[in-house]
Amino acid sequence: MKRSIHILICLLAMAGMNAVPVPDSFLPQRVESVVTGPAAQGAEGRIVFIAGSTDATFNVYSITGQLVKVVRVAADQRASVDFPKGFYIVKCSNQWSRKVVVR
Repeated sequence: MKRSIHILICLLAMAGMNAVPVPDSFLPQRVESVVTGPAAQGAEGRIVFIAGSTDATFNVYSITGQLVKVVRVAADQRASVDFPKGFYIVKCSNQWSRKVVVR
């Protein structure tokens, strides 16, 4: 039902009825906080490492488990390191680990 109302409101707005009231529940919620923890993301030919609010050490492993590189990033900084195409496991200072794809 809620989705049907949302679709109806969108259709009416597209038809030129710009003054259609939109309930607050349909509006996207504001993001009040910024991610402060470390992160790693695969990109085209590289991995981007983000330290967050404290210094971070990232261990990059091949898919077979061999340590490929250790990357240290200062607080509130980011680093971009080139890697060949493939799948990698990135482990951050014993906090988390995740699979990263380099295209």
